[in-house]
Amino acid sequence: MIPFVILAVLISAIICFYRVIIGPTVFDRIAAADSMGIMFVVILVLLGLYFKREIFIDVALVFGLLLFVDILIMAKYFGKKEEIKNE
Repeated sequence: MIPFVILAVLISAIICFYRVIIGPTVFDRIAAADSMGIMFVVILVLLGLYFKREIFIDVALVFGLLLFVDILIMAKYFGKKEEIKNE
């Protein structure tokens, strides 16, 4: 059951990757990249459950925290560029 869920999440990540490449605005690309990161955190947790290894869960927690900080930094940086462009 878990491998099929992992496959479905990977297919969804590929669809999000299309939005990262083609996204009409920078913020759409950031949101799609965040979605992909969340999907990979889910995959890590599912792999941890499948292989019965706690290290995958620990890595997923750290990756999720770094993903959160990274998205905040990117949104702030690109938000400033949009504000300068509009003035």
